[in-house]
Amino acid sequence: PSPTRGGNPPPKSCAVDVVGPICESGDFLAKDRPLPKDLKSGDLLAVFSAGAYGRTMSSNYNTRLMAPEIVVNGSTFAVATRRQTYADVLACERVPKGI
Repeated sequence: PSPTRGGNPPPKSCAVDVVGPICESGDFLAKDRPLPKDLKSGDLLAVFSAGAYGRTMSSNYNTRLMAPEIVVNGSTFAVATRRQTYADVLACERVPKGI
């Protein structure tokens, strides 16, 4: 992952593990990655290889919503697949009669 503000991490950086919120024990997006010490909650990181966080490998495990897909070409971008909603996730759910 790289901070979206551009450039290389400033000299005041520290090596950190970047983890995701889904898998409880092995959910690493990066290990020992130098990132700026001044990163804070809400800052954005660009993840160039997302593995199971990409649309192809994603699922609704623990009712997680699938991320949107954004196509980027230089400075131009477009939403290819919109962000999923909870209504989308529950749309196929049915309670059988008599249960």
